[in-house]
Amino acid sequence: MRQINLRYVNETYDDAGVLTSFGVRHPEDYNFAYDVVDDIACEDPDRRAMVWCNPEGEEHIFTFADMKRWSDKAANYLASAGIGKGDVVMVISRRHYQFWFIAIALHKLGAILLPATFMLKEHDLTYRVASSSAKAIVCTNVGEIAAVVDAVQPNCPSLEIKMILNGAGGGTLAGTAGARVGAALSGPEGICAAPAEREGWLDFNTGVRASSEEFERVPTMAADPLLLYFSSGTAGNPKMVMHDSAYTLAHIPTAKFWHNVQSDGGLHLTIADTGWAKSVWGKLYGQWLMEAAVFTYDFDRFQAREILELIEKYEITTLCAPPTMYRFMLEATDASIDLSSLTYCTTAGEALNPDLFEGWHERTGLELVEGFGQTETPLTVFNTLGMVPKPGSMGKPSPQYHVEIQDENGEQCAPGQTGEIVLKSDPRPCGVLLAYYRAPEKTAEVMHDGWYHTGDIAWADEDGYFWYVGRNDDLIKSSGYRIGPFEVESVLLEHDAVRECAVTGVPDPLRGKAVKATIVLNDGYEPGSVLVKELQDWVKHRTAPYKYPRVVDFVDALPKTVNGKIRRAAIRDNDAGNREE
Repeated sequence: MRQINLRYVNETYDDAGVLTSFGVRHPEDYNFAYDVVDDIACEDPDRRAMVWCNPEGEEHIFTFADMKRWSDKAANYLASAGIGKGDVVMVISRRHYQFWFIAIALHKLGAILLPATFMLKEHDLTYRVASSSAKAIVCTNVGEIAAVVDAVQPNCPSLEIKMILNGAGGGTLAGTAGARVGAALSGPEGICAAPAEREGWLDFNTGVRASSEEFERVPTMAADPLLLYFSSGTAGNPKMVMHDSAYTLAHIPTAKFWHNVQSDGGLHLTIADTGWAKSVWGKLYGQWLMEAAVFTYDFDRFQAREILELIEKYEITTLCAPPTMYRFMLEATDASIDLSSLTYCTTAGEALNPDLFEGWHERTGLELVEGFGQTETPLTVFNTLGMVPKPGSMGKPSPQYHVEIQDENGEQCAPGQTGEIVLKSDPRPCGVLLAYYRAPEKTAEVMHDGWYHTGDIAWADEDGYFWYVGRNDDLIKSSGYRIGPFEVESVLLEHDAVRECAVTGVPDPLRGKAVKATIVLNDGYEPGSVLVKELQDWVKHRTAPYKYPRVVDFVDALPKTVNGKIRRAAIRDNDAGNREE
């Protein structure tokens, strides 16, 4: 390991080795693709960058030299098709290894990468292509998403180029007529070997294989737009979050101090589709800046037992997943699965209840280490190496940022007082969004008075640990109390009957709002008044009694966004519609 990350950081530690300060520095022409990926490829070409496999038996181990070669070929092909600096390119590639070729190639060209999920429907896709003025789409042939692209193209005048990408498996192509999977596509000769034909589309794999691997550096700047993500959109249309090239460096703490990746011999797995912002958190920037290898499994549906077996087979050392996946893995594991390769486990995104924390620790000897960030930021609050995690706490503010919890008047909250998480933004620190693309009024709503306002509500304890409460829009004001859904959901999830839940407020003539819990039950439990009373008492005895759900609704599934976040707004809207009727 050559410690490339140290070129770009200033960091200090206390006597116990815990990070106390962190800052980023970089040249004006910094570019992750050239200055990190290609640098490693030239100086340490055989260093492992990614281990990739799929359920159909295809497997590849990519070195950094491989990543340079294939990204150079991809850059040449994309350029030949008319893609250049400043062009927005939507990439819908599930977990195919080609995503990494395309992302690095677009960075080399100075184009803007717009990742998207394969679960988008016509309305979702039309909005995203039209609002971003995407010039090109590179899209998997797995599933129906290419047909969705064809359907929306007449309403998207900016869309000039469509490239079809043969996923050659991806969890769904096995058995398809003419599909080649498994050993036929493994090894160096199998990379991008499966062609794809679709009327009106260019064949990405064939075009890349035929392109030159000689590519000259394109002048780019660290301040250039690099990455465009749509926010989760739990209410209304999602906003477009624009990041610059320096954003990649802000993920060094993610990999170095949170994921605790092992640069030599380690293998890191973050379970995330490439359409989600979490994928670049855990499958690209920070890990490769730490010269560490990532593991990618191109599955169709998450199967807990399958992931556990892969951890054992490939000796994965560090793991990041949301609490729900850890819960499923804990239920699926037994003594026959060897998880001894794991050295560190991190989690984020939803409530982590103490039972899961203790259960995972008992099974693996490892604590689940929490963190917090947004599409608009990298990691901003987390349990850094050397800290003692408190189950349910996000940790402490990242030394990379000045983070406070402030009240409605912009004053810092006292310990125990609930307020909004804000980041000092004047001057704008590395990693925080450039702006909401084409929405200056939205940018002004979150960037003002020298602070970036996250819209997330929390409180800090006497030790400085942050405890998540919920989104500002999700707060329930009942009888003068401010109740966050997250804390009530956390308690409910500790009950054996509850698989998933969402807490919202419903109008109440006495209290203004009453707490409502919408619950998906685990197998073996039946809804009814007895269970309602049991769950209400459960909450009363484990948190402040005024927080208990006075209304309980049992459902088969919760409404979610395309990237899997619970849409509390949809539940509120549905309740409002029912009242009007």
